[in-house]
Amino acid sequence: MSHSGPVSELGVESLTDQLRNTMSYNEDNGVNVNKPDFRELDLGSPVSPLLTRPGGLTSTTATSSSSSSGSVSGRTATGPSSNIPRISDSNYNSHSGELSGSSVESSPKNTRNFKPGHGRSYSTGTHPVIYSGGGSVNSPALNVFPTGNICPSGRILKTGMTVRSTKTDVLRSGTANYGHGSIMRGGAASKPGTTTECGSANYSKGLVVGGGGGGGGGEAMRRMGVDNNNDPEEMKRIGNENYKKGHFSEALSLYDKAIAISPGNAAYHCNRAAALMGLRRFAEAVRECEEAIRLDPGYVRAHHRLGSLFISLGQVENARKHLCFPGHQPDPVELLKLQTVEKHLSRCTDARSVGDWRSTLREVDAAIASGADASPQLCACRAEALLKLHQLDDAYLALSNIPQLEPYTTYPSQLKVFGMLPEAYLFFVRAQIELSRGKFEKALAAIEKAGQIDCLNVEVSVMLNNMTLVGRARSNGNDLFKSERYTEACSAYGEGLRLDPSNSVLYCNRAACWFKLGQWERSVDDCNLALGIQPNYTKALLRRAASNIKLERWAEAVRDYEVLRKELPNDNEVAESLFHAQVALKRSRGEEVYNMKFGGDVELVSGLEQFRAAISSPSASVVHFKASSNLQCKQISLFLDTLCARYPSVNFLKVDVEESPAIALAESVKIIPTFKIYRKGSRVKEMICPSPEVLESSVRHYSI
Repeated sequence: MSHSGPVSELGVESLTDQLRNTMSYNEDNGVNVNKPDFRELDLGSPVSPLLTRPGGLTSTTATSSSSSSGSVSGRTATGPSSNIPRISDSNYNSHSGELSGSSVESSPKNTRNFKPGHGRSYSTGTHPVIYSGGGSVNSPALNVFPTGNICPSGRILKTGMTVRSTKTDVLRSGTANYGHGSIMRGGAASKPGTTTECGSANYSKGLVVGGGGGGGGGEAMRRMGVDNNNDPEEMKRIGNENYKKGHFSEALSLYDKAIAISPGNAAYHCNRAAALMGLRRFAEAVRECEEAIRLDPGYVRAHHRLGSLFISLGQVENARKHLCFPGHQPDPVELLKLQTVEKHLSRCTDARSVGDWRSTLREVDAAIASGADASPQLCACRAEALLKLHQLDDAYLALSNIPQLEPYTTYPSQLKVFGMLPEAYLFFVRAQIELSRGKFEKALAAIEKAGQIDCLNVEVSVMLNNMTLVGRARSNGNDLFKSERYTEACSAYGEGLRLDPSNSVLYCNRAACWFKLGQWERSVDDCNLALGIQPNYTKALLRRAASNIKLERWAEAVRDYEVLRKELPNDNEVAESLFHAQVALKRSRGEEVYNMKFGGDVELVSGLEQFRAAISSPSASVVHFKASSNLQCKQISLFLDTLCARYPSVNFLKVDVEESPAIALAESVKIIPTFKIYRKGSRVKEMICPSPEVLESSVRHYSI
């Protein structure tokens, strides 16, 4: 309970005497001694008075804590028990009062250092004693009970009490709701909403400003401290904790906040670079390291981090410049990595210069594995080597996996990759791969871009000239082919191949000319060359199969059509071509073919001899044993007609067990519907009442 009216001086002295009496007792000899600590005191207030330690000293360490009941600060001077702190201007039932000691020292320099905002509590007796920091605490005016906001109106000193220091605390920004009012240290007024260094924590009412708010809060308070903190060092500390946990995005956000508060701090930029490296945003990380070095040219850690970045990017000369920083020993691990990457890059350059593409591929893979795994140029070199080795699909995949860097403006002007500027080399490789895929427009656009970036490079200039000529040769060949001038078209395509021998499209186009000229063997040869570069080239497969049919190479034609059937399952033309090739293959082997109609109905077998002849074929024969009166047989028969068109290489037969019991008896058919698959007269599979999925899976398996 609080009183708003004044209290007489006599009342205060009376309360003080009562307090002193309760803290001592008389032995038989009449000497006053301190009461033992286990004796409970009931002063009507949740805050118990300070009890002296031996010698009368309570505490010399300035610490802080808080609760909803009030605050005690400072330390007592040495002396007899008469110097015990007195209750000043407070009521027993008041929860917003303040207990002040006889002497207050602000920010002692001879005590242990504590982090800003941290506090420590000591307790004597049965109630906690709360210290509110190392600074002086101003009490309210005498005879005034502190209700509502408590604003310091001057320091109240008791007679005989010595003030060690009158220096006031410097307020940090921060809030913590406390008690019933606002307690402000240092004599400065504070507005609601001001934040402490450790953030804000809600208690019962009011505001505490100063070091180390106490009480709970836990993770929620720490998170609130992050959100509202204006101390860049605290931001960096929490960012470092997130970085160590692998939370790079969270760490980056905190470093950004620290930089926003203190943009001239080199360490913040260096830490931000580390978070960006964790996110594999290497170009941004390079810029952050360079900014840190600009702010502090002697910042060794920033130099080493930038050196590691350049190793990842495959820039060994730049990496050496920063790793081997004058006056400092380089990191031996990073130095070894640099030397290994440099060795493989040198070998890769030598192999590429003489056209040894297998060695080029081996060395570039070794350089990437050694640490240069973020280099777009090395990934492009790998794609180029695969292309030259006629592995177009793998080359295109490697091209698609090149690390994507944002426009990178920190390439030194003297930096070269295989003799050309780094960005130009990326477009140079892309142009070659697009050209081999037949994407002439994309290829021309890429090589023109490379020429704009590095107009003086010989390789780029030659490639630009060749690509222009290849495009012209392709266009001329297409026009001649349309005019049915096939021989001239062959010559035009040949001119393009002389300039670009890895162009699968030109080989395939020339194969079409040879086919029209009746030179099917040469057509097959050109198709083989095209498929060697691009194995899944559909047009080349179709033209090779057609040429093999002309050459009556039925097995080779069937093999190509089966591959096409898988690639183009809904292409009826391919299915029919496969069917006729299979029929021709069977006839060439002397087999009797019963089903001569593509996509025809399932053949009905009624006699035992006919049945045995039908299943003797080397190719698979699927026999459906059914009964006309059975509903399940009728349903599965419809699906069998679909399979007959879908798998023309398979013989589909049906036997009505009611009309042909001899066949059913010979094959031991007791349940319908039953499916049996035969090859060369022998049963290889039997299914009783199968589902459509199981039936098709078995047909697909034995159709190959």
